[in-house]
Amino acid sequence: MPGKHRISLEVITPEKVLFKGDVDMVELPGTNGRFQVLPDHASLVSSLSAGEVLMESDKKKNTLSIQDGFVEVKDNKVVVLAGSMQ
Repeated sequence: MPGKHRISLEVITPEKVLFKGDVDMVELPGTNGRFQVLPDHASLVSSLSAGEVLMESDKKKNTLSIQDGFVEVKDNKVVVLAGSMQ
């Protein structure tokens, strides 16, 4: 049986890297509403609004607050470029 797919997640501001690691799921505050990214998600680029970035890894949930930004999803890698933290 193949291993469990994970998502490589990076959350970056102009000042520093807020998070870098592998997660099972990430939920983001898109400008048109919240959306969830799971392993093997279709590629996309989206703008983000102020809100919480929810990350789940091994059934543990963590959140980061952002003001705004952009996200790119491609090949099980999610990069969040956040303008600033709340």
